[in-house]
Amino acid sequence: MVLPWSGRFLGSTRGQVIALLRRDTQTVDDLATALHLTDNAVRAHLATLERDGIVRQVGVRRSGRSGKPAFTYGLTPEAEYLFPRPYADVLDEVLVELQAHLAPNLAEALLRASGSHLASRYPASDGPVTARLEDAVAALNQLGGLAELELHDDQLVIQGYSCPLAALVPNHPEACRLAETFVSDVAGLPLRESCERRPTPRCRFVPIALD
Repeated sequence: MVLPWSGRFLGSTRGQVIALLRRDTQTVDDLATALHLTDNAVRAHLATLERDGIVRQVGVRRSGRSGKPAFTYGLTPEAEYLFPRPYADVLDEVLVELQAHLAPNLAEALLRASGSHLASRYPASDGPVTARLEDAVAALNQLGGLAELELHDDQLVIQGYSCPLAALVPNHPEACRLAETFVSDVAGLPLRESCERRPTPRCRFVPIALD
């Protein structure tokens, strides 16, 4: 699902529908009143947003004892990922404070512990090396990366083309230690990061046993 998630889209009628649903569940009448639209126009927008997996029916509301029940609509859990979040700025400040107050080895240990904790949310991998590495690739992509398992000079490599930590790495290359531990733990194999950090960060992890 690819949407033009921008200020222009948020200002559109569908963007306004989403903004209202983000506040609370709404009926067709609620949305029509708020947006000064007809019920049919609102239903058409909701149908499109339902098709795109952004909106869903979440319940029924009655207006009084004899009132006709009306469906209520809300955002799907996946829809929340469409909203921009300033995670990079927050994490950048956290890493600055870590560097200022902790010895380098302690800061790295904390990052690695965070990577392990994050990896614990994923099922433990087993089976052949290739299958384990594919599981690590899938997990990395779920975090917002774009990686593939490739064969370079007869060596299996997790090659990233978009780093989920790209906004942090230029100023905090130590953040790659978190990612290294994450993919190693998901795969159940020791991996070494050899990421490209400039100008556009790209993840790259090589199984140490095959290095």
